[in-house]
Amino acid sequence: MDRRPKRKLLDRVRDVIRAKHYSLRTEEAYTQWIKRFILFHKTKAGAFRHPKEMGATEIEEYLTYLAVDRNVASSTQNQALSALLFLYQNVLRKDLEHPIDAVRAKKPKRLPTVLTKEEAQQVLNAMSGTSQMITKLLYGSGLRLMECLRLRVKDLDFAQHQIVVRDGKGAKDRVTVLPESLTSPLRKHLRHVSMVHQQDLDNGYGAVYLPTALERKYPNANREWIWQYVFPSSTLSKDPRSGVTRRHHLHESTVQRAVRNAAKLARINKHVTPHVFRHSFATHLLKDGYDIRTVQELLGHKNVKTTMVYTHVLNRGGLAVRSPLDT
Repeated sequence: MDRRPKRKLLDRVRDVIRAKHYSLRTEEAYTQWIKRFILFHKTKAGAFRHPKEMGATEIEEYLTYLAVDRNVASSTQNQALSALLFLYQNVLRKDLEHPIDAVRAKKPKRLPTVLTKEEAQQVLNAMSGTSQMITKLLYGSGLRLMECLRLRVKDLDFAQHQIVVRDGKGAKDRVTVLPESLTSPLRKHLRHVSMVHQQDLDNGYGAVYLPTALERKYPNANREWIWQYVFPSSTLSKDPRSGVTRRHHLHESTVQRAVRNAAKLARINKHVTPHVFRHSFATHLLKDGYDIRTVQELLGHKNVKTTMVYTHVLNRGGLAVRSPLDT
């Protein structure tokens, strides 16, 4: 007879998430949504109801509350739904009585913020160091910020002037352009990173995070140079899952803060974030005459309709219409 104490629900959720190799961010988000769902359905007497005693009706009530009372964004509501479906399908192994039919949050139709080439250069000129190099890659290659921070040495192909994005959004790999103007600065940067990595090895560290399947297949790869992050953190830290002390990639807040400060210095009267440089990459390529399908492939969009939003901010004026006052 198994006398081991039963694992708590959230611990079981974490076990399944890690078994499926989901990211730490997904793990944190899903566990928080499940916790909020349980708290929402606390009885008037203050007792907590176990999710296995609830179902589709309770999920609908919670999602409707998020949309109506909390006025959350559609993406936030979708994340909450994904977390709860994951709980019932993969952890509790319980089928819901009927499809979820909650009040859905409205998805706003917004045009992306785009910088002109001059504005982009002004912001870049107001930056320096590693943050500037990362932002140049966002603008020059169309990378998402986390895609850039997660780049490994082996993903940079200097000979072909290309970057291989591994496991991007939607778990897809793709190839994008590596700006020739960044070849020399990146090589110099990697020489410094290599020295830091060697110091880590000498001090008994130097192992980088690898997905579980890769660590099993290549047990010594985590210390090899080609698997190291292109933009490592300046400090060693303890992995929250494994407890292993190692050097992770640079935190995204470092770049976000640097871009925000540079936009202020450059006096750009737009809401400038790292992702704006990806928008600008796409828009400027289309403006220069590149085919929309090519841009779609470089960005890694599943549907060309997602890429077509950039055609609305291409030329001058609303919907690329030239004002009759100027004709």
